[in-house]
Amino acid sequence: MANNNIYDQNEYPGPYQLTWSKFKSDHPAWVCFYLVMGFIFVALFAPLIAPYSAMAQHPEATLLPPSWQTAGDVSFLLGTDDLGRDLLSRLIYGAQITFGLSLLVALVAMIIGVALGALAGASKGLKSSVFNHFFDTILSIPSLLLAIIIVAVLGPGLSNTIWAVLLVLVPQFVHSTRIAIQAELKKEYVTAARLDGANEWQILKNSVFPNIVETLILQYTLAVSTAIIDIAALGFLGLGAQQGSPEWGAMLSESIDLIYRASWLITLPGVTMFLSLLSVNTVGHGLRHALKSRSE
Repeated sequence: MANNNIYDQNEYPGPYQLTWSKFKSDHPAWVCFYLVMGFIFVALFAPLIAPYSAMAQHPEATLLPPSWQTAGDVSFLLGTDDLGRDLLSRLIYGAQITFGLSLLVALVAMIIGVALGALAGASKGLKSSVFNHFFDTILSIPSLLLAIIIVAVLGPGLSNTIWAVLLVLVPQFVHSTRIAIQAELKKEYVTAARLDGANEWQILKNSVFPNIVETLILQYTLAVSTAIIDIAALGFLGLGAQQGSPEWGAMLSESIDLIYRASWLITLPGVTMFLSLLSVNTVGHGLRHALKSRSE
């Protein structure tokens, strides 16, 4: 049948649709995207998903291996620790601390760091020099070492760990944002915008920031990975989440003496942490590649 719609036009996908379709074509990134969504879902609904409380002890079921082993029990799918606490429940609750807090801390650090980075990148003279030298000096210190120093000053504990990781991540966003903005401000389209009468805020909002989105996304994924590692490392060292907490690093620290007797207490938290890091980094690189392909 003939098409009677004389106003029929071809519909072309917008920039966001192009980015999404390009991202979906990257199969490893697409699979890891579902993994990240799964971790976020577990972190949000941990009390509803976990079969037991993270602190509930079952004295009759201490050091049970995972259920697929001969001595395992299906009531404790991933086994129990030396106090009879369900390992699956502790890993689920640990996703709230290690993974969920990492997302939030990295997001807050990105907001603060991008604002300071925009100020540093758009400013000149003494103000720019102070910003550049101060944050470059901080970046010369390894992030974990700086976090340890901050926690040593503030005192051990999960709340102080969050502040330490936040203070460590902000200079990274300031540095990457400043470099990206300074590179964009030298391009011809910014000069054209200035000749049209645009002020600095309009140039940053309408011209610069849309062109550094891929840089910010990659930096955010790297910041989330850094936050996961730092929170877990401080918990492992006893400077972050304290003994008994379901935080993944603290769980590794508690079980290090049982590595030969109950290896699952070390292996399963380590594998969970590895999957979270791998999925976040892969999704970040996939989004960056999709955004870069769209701009090209």
